[in-house]
Amino acid sequence: MTNEFRETKAKRHLGFVIHSSFVIRISSLALLLASCDKPAALPQQRPVRVHLTCDVNGRIEPCGCFTGQFGGLSRTQTVLMAEGKPTLRVDAGDSIGGAEDYHVIQFKHVLQAFKSLGFHAVNLGRREAALDVETLRKVAADSPVPLVSANVVDARTQEPMARPWVQATVDGVRYGIVGVVDPKSVGETDLGAGVELLDPASAITKHLPEAKKDVDVLVLLTFAREERMKELAAQFFEFQLILGGDVRQPSQELLRANRSYILATTNQSRALGFFQAALKPDGTLEQPKQEIIFMADDIPQDEGIIAHAEAYRAEVRTTKLAIDDPQRTRDDAVPGVRVAARYVGSEACAACHAEDYAIWQKSAHSMAFPALQRRESEADPSCIGCHTIGFGTESGYRREFAGKRLTQVGCESCHGPGSTHVEQRNAQRTQGREPGFKFRPLAAADCVTCHHGEFSRPFEWEEFWKLIAHGKKK
Repeated sequence: MTNEFRETKAKRHLGFVIHSSFVIRISSLALLLASCDKPAALPQQRPVRVHLTCDVNGRIEPCGCFTGQFGGLSRTQTVLMAEGKPTLRVDAGDSIGGAEDYHVIQFKHVLQAFKSLGFHAVNLGRREAALDVETLRKVAADSPVPLVSANVVDARTQEPMARPWVQATVDGVRYGIVGVVDPKSVGETDLGAGVELLDPASAITKHLPEAKKDVDVLVLLTFAREERMKELAAQFFEFQLILGGDVRQPSQELLRANRSYILATTNQSRALGFFQAALKPDGTLEQPKQEIIFMADDIPQDEGIIAHAEAYRAEVRTTKLAIDDPQRTRDDAVPGVRVAARYVGSEACAACHAEDYAIWQKSAHSMAFPALQRRESEADPSCIGCHTIGFGTESGYRREFAGKRLTQVGCESCHGPGSTHVEQRNAQRTQGREPGFKFRPLAAADCVTCHHGEFSRPFEWEEFWKLIAHGKKK
């Protein structure tokens, strides 16, 4: 092979390499230009879907006093299971029924029900803040669902009684959840022993830097009135959602304040709030929608949630309660003043008031206690008061009586303790002494202590009185 031939072949090979490199670069440039003709793929919008409860008031299920009762977490579960899509599930406060020891027992089962419902956080409200510091600390430690509050603290140590904030991820969306209760919704006299409420804005400011780390949507749970929720929205632009609250009725429309959407619900688990929106890549929410779903009586109750109510009734039946102490008087009793009469039972009235007693025996009042027994609620202090005589007073019904005396809605349930009246009437017959004791007149207001709201059909005195009319005939 001559040198000339080798040189020529080398040049041809070099030309091929150069040409090939040029072709490859041209091809790459063409692909790059082609890709520029198509818009770059942007991150997809993600769904934000939230379910909200507030003011559950211990209502795991309706009490069953009358047909047509709304509400109950048992119905909430049915609605949530039919949803079909994952949602953030939170409660804004007042899920406990009160501060009595049996309310605390019930609250434990309410929280178990929330766990079954898939809730991510439960805020402390007015009634939770009424628990004493030790009880509240234990409840928060034992809760299967995170209890949150940034401003309910131990008055001595200033440490939060619950978790100031929590985070949860639902369907790929990361939520930061902060909880507060407004002192204006509580009042200093309603706070539990050893409990203090910090200023909500100061508490939020303290915990916000940590709560908002690595989250897509920041949520404020606040047991507060609507105007206070708006004030907090104006103070903190970081919250996309503010959920409450201490309101008279569920939100009829979705409110917007600053950068926050505000939604509230209430009414003893009779209403379930729902919010949905599209989360944009820049963190804003668009296409927001809200709905209030009423837990009507035609919604089936979930048996799994009912089991939590049954577990509460079983536990409270075998637990010694403060109200079982016969020396304990009602909250409205005047210290140092003894009652003028004791409860003696409806049977003591029969001898002198035979006709009225016969009318009572035919009324539903005379079968009030069996109504509790059928639902195994005869040991539940929340129910006993309106189905027995004088429960919660020194001489009234006690749970240890086990339904054997002072049961039903009896004569003294309306007229008051009758021992003095009976004694004076007996003295009149045997000794001829005129009785000086007289019962006070009764009216519709005496009935509505039990016959109110869902615990009765719409109460109309004139119609209800016809069913039990007795006494002096005109």
